[in-house]
Amino acid sequence: MIAALTVAVSTLGCRLNQVESQELLARFSSSGFRPAAAGERAQVHVVNTCTVTGRADYSDRQMIRRIARDNPGALLVVTGCYAQTDAEAIARIPGVDLVAGQQEKYRLPELVLAAGGKRAQPDVLVGDIGAAREVPIAPFVRVTGRSRAFVKIQDGCQHRCAFCIVPAARGRSRSQDPKVVLDQVETLVGLGYREVTLTGVDIGHYGRDLLPRTSLASLVGRLVEAPGLRWLRLSSVLPAYWSEELIGVVTGSAVVAPHLHLPLQSGSDRVLRLMRRPYNAAMYRALVERLAAAMPGLGLGADVIAGHPGEANEDFAATLDLVEALPITYLHVFSYSDRRGTEAARRRDHVPAPVIRERSARLRALGREKHFAFRRGLVGSRLRVLALAERDRRTGFLTGLTGNYVEVLFDGPPDLARRFARVRITAAGTTQTFGTLEDIEA
Repeated sequence: MIAALTVAVSTLGCRLNQVESQELLARFSSSGFRPAAAGERAQVHVVNTCTVTGRADYSDRQMIRRIARDNPGALLVVTGCYAQTDAEAIARIPGVDLVAGQQEKYRLPELVLAAGGKRAQPDVLVGDIGAAREVPIAPFVRVTGRSRAFVKIQDGCQHRCAFCIVPAARGRSRSQDPKVVLDQVETLVGLGYREVTLTGVDIGHYGRDLLPRTSLASLVGRLVEAPGLRWLRLSSVLPAYWSEELIGVVTGSAVVAPHLHLPLQSGSDRVLRLMRRPYNAAMYRALVERLAAAMPGLGLGADVIAGHPGEANEDFAATLDLVEALPITYLHVFSYSDRRGTEAARRRDHVPAPVIRERSARLRALGREKHFAFRRGLVGSRLRVLALAERDRRTGFLTGLTGNYVEVLFDGPPDLARRFARVRITAAGTTQTFGTLEDIEA
């Protein structure tokens, strides 16, 4: 019998990329490949890339070169967003054997077998992502080593924000069939996962491309009825998608975790128009205040971009003021960088790099302050947490994730992973939160 080829997948970028890497491993496994063990040199190494910023492209290239250097005998495959948008740049990196686009990655096992081994010149297989109309169903795989499960419900984006390369990397919005999503969630619950996060590129657009047409609100309404599911989380949802129906199902169900992520990008209406965002600051403020009032203790994240072309001092001040005023509990701060082919990259009024760095630092400092204040406000409260698989390396304590997305360190038994417990929050430091275990849920 011929031994199965070993395969490893390295992932950069967002949570969606991580989910898709799990799907890739499932596809390889169902095609007779064997996932490489920890420390084992794989015969096939796949790099799943990101391209959301210039820094992401740099990290992609670093990882590809490192793998080519450390394991020169492996068939080196590069896929993902960077592969879709700049395949030629990747093909020039020594050691790369195959560059596969976003839709082509679903055929990677057969493409790898067809390649037959190392190549003198890399094969480049990157099709028109704009022509993609469906989300292929991946073979189901247990989420190895994780306490939380993620389900991909959607891919692509209908919006054309001035700064964003995602539509070029992911194509137009397309949704997974609701029955497929429900089956995946029920299977995960049956495997012992009690928390599931719905992920995608633009999940607020979910269902609008399907026949019959449906919605994220309808999907969430079905999923919260899944027997055994304790927490359902949503990844980032654009403010413009928050219909009355979606607000109602999210705020009205105890299964939906009190944690939301609403991308802001700027607190200045002028800059939001330059960005081509489909909302303004007043609309964002009203939505946040309504959701926070309906969901006590809400953990609320936001994305902001520092230094978008045309951002003046007063625009940046408006962003600081809005973030300060709202009950945002953490920030994801992005320093603007040009993405080839985008409208923003063609503008002439770029903000100087030192100014972008200074504005990014101020936003990150504000984000840390707000997160610290939020966690400090939890001290004394008794919260349900999901115990994660890995202990904190420094303290040896278990890590528990609260419904409002705070990691709490506490002492507890080793068999608690993926189970729920009640923890009393005892202290909040500048970077960590501590608690004591009070009881374990059945």
